[in-house]
Amino acid sequence: MSDRFDILTTPIPGLHVLHRKPLGDRRGYFERLFCTEELGALISSSRIEQINHSFTSLRGAVRGLHFQYPPHAEMKFVTCLKGKVFDVAVDLRQASPTFLRWHAEMLSEDNHNTLVIPEGFAHGFQALTDGCELLYLHTASWQPAAESGIDALDPALAIAWPIPITERSPRDASLSRIGADFAGVRL
Repeated sequence: MSDRFDILTTPIPGLHVLHRKPLGDRRGYFERLFCTEELGALISSSRIEQINHSFTSLRGAVRGLHFQYPPHAEMKFVTCLKGKVFDVAVDLRQASPTFLRWHAEMLSEDNHNTLVIPEGFAHGFQALTDGCELLYLHTASWQPAAESGIDALDPALAIAWPIPITERSPRDASLSRIGADFAGVRL
């Protein structure tokens, strides 16, 4: 057990919520976003290779669902620094008992939670407020040839987006839906 983090399970094996424990007083607070020593059980032999920051200006916008195929499959630590998002992970692991199941967490600047998404999952989110900022820690660098995605509106997934979708990028709107031949991600 860590003084700085609680590691919470979800209904999907391998998918975790990391609750950060800020230290604060009248001035504000300080919190640890990541520590290899304290989170070694989650990250195993991987290491953080890339850190990204996104800004989503409009409430209702959806980004995703994105993933990378092996050997560039990546674990992600997703944190909301500003605003509030409905953060979704979809299990694409071949032969997983929870194959094609999704799980979502509300991430916000106030709840101090991070969604820890293992390799073999697609990820996306919906902005529930204007001006959402997310920070992503990745265990693999972005590789365009390994990148893929699934349409966030795919009826096979039936993601219950909490508010009407106001916009998606042309790229995300053109992502494929899951076909009968989709076997998942083999890790």
